[in-house]
This record gives sequence, C-alpha cells and structure tokens, in this order.
Amino acid sequence: MSLTETKNNYRATFILDTRGVETPVESMIEKLTELVSSLDGEVTKVENLGRKNFARVTERGHTEDSYIQIEYAAPAGADVKMREGLHLDKTIKRIFVETAG
Repeated sequence: MSLTETKNNYRATFILDTRGVETPVESMIEKLTELVSSLDGEVTKVENLGRKNFARVTERGHTEDSYIQIEYAAPAGADVKMREGLHLDKTIKRIFVETAG
C-alpha cells in the first residue's frame, strides 16, 4: 500500500435553483469548494458560467438559472460522496460530474 493516494481529476457542473434565494452565487461557490476540500480534494478551477437558458424546460416559468463549473482533483469515489452530500440541498437543481482526463 502506497503512502500517497492517487487522485482523479473531475469537472462538476452545477445548475442552481435561485428562485426566492437571497444567497448570492459567490456564497454557493464557497460552499461547494469547502465540500471538495472536506472530501480531501483540491480545487483547481472555479468558473461562474452565469445565467443560461435550459435546453429542456421541466417547470413552466422557470426557463433559466445560474450555472457553476468546478474542476478539482480528489480520491476515487469523491464524485459519489459529493452527490450524496448535496442530495437534499434545494438550491442545487442538477449536478453533472465527469472525469476530466
């Protein structure tokens, strides 16, 4: 067993649901980077993609919202733990996590 654990590179895109939320996007970015750190991860890039229209509208009257993209290095399985940690957070509408090569 090696003393250094290899880390995978991930890119996570978050679609926020900011309807009726007073919390600015910057505080959500801070919350998400803290979550990555708690998973023994290291954030390499954070990008606020701004408000974008949804490709497929699932709720009438809610056609756009804010997108955030975070690139990070973390141990294997951190993507699953991130989803579990954010599962009940109502300010996050969708999470897309992909392994960045």
